[in-house]
Amino acid sequence: MAKLILTHEVTGLGTAGDVVEVKNGYARNYLLPRGFALTWTKGGEKQVESIKAARAAREHASVEAAQTQAAALTAKPVKLAVKAGESGRLFGTVKVADIAAAVEAAGLGTIDKRKVELPAHIKSTGSYTAIVRLHDDVSATIVLDVVAAK
Repeated sequence: MAKLILTHEVTGLGTAGDVVEVKNGYARNYLLPRGFALTWTKGGEKQVESIKAARAAREHASVEAAQTQAAALTAKPVKLAVKAGESGRLFGTVKVADIAAAVEAAGLGTIDKRKVELPAHIKSTGSYTAIVRLHDDVSATIVLDVVAAK
């Protein structure tokens, strides 16, 4: 078992700043190469505090503010215009940064791209859903209308 400090939120494992124990292969082959975690050391405890402070600065101040934004996000679909071919197939995929920019352009507030989860890659036009974690206790499911850009 490997003891790690998470630097990003990993679904099903923990949030940034958490100290977790995972199997060696999961740490070596997934978490460490992608930069989701650092190996735990005694000096790493200082890093844990700075990671938690940075995470707290990015989060909403209260659960009520997060719930208000979640209600706004779920109220109407977010339109996302991307380059696509004749058949509706996209040139590339929709990235979480594109979704965060579309939410901000729609006037629904700002969201951190690291808090957006896509269930699958979006490779064609249509209607999709994405989950945005606004707070530890609050998440919102947003509807994305992916259309071809003109």
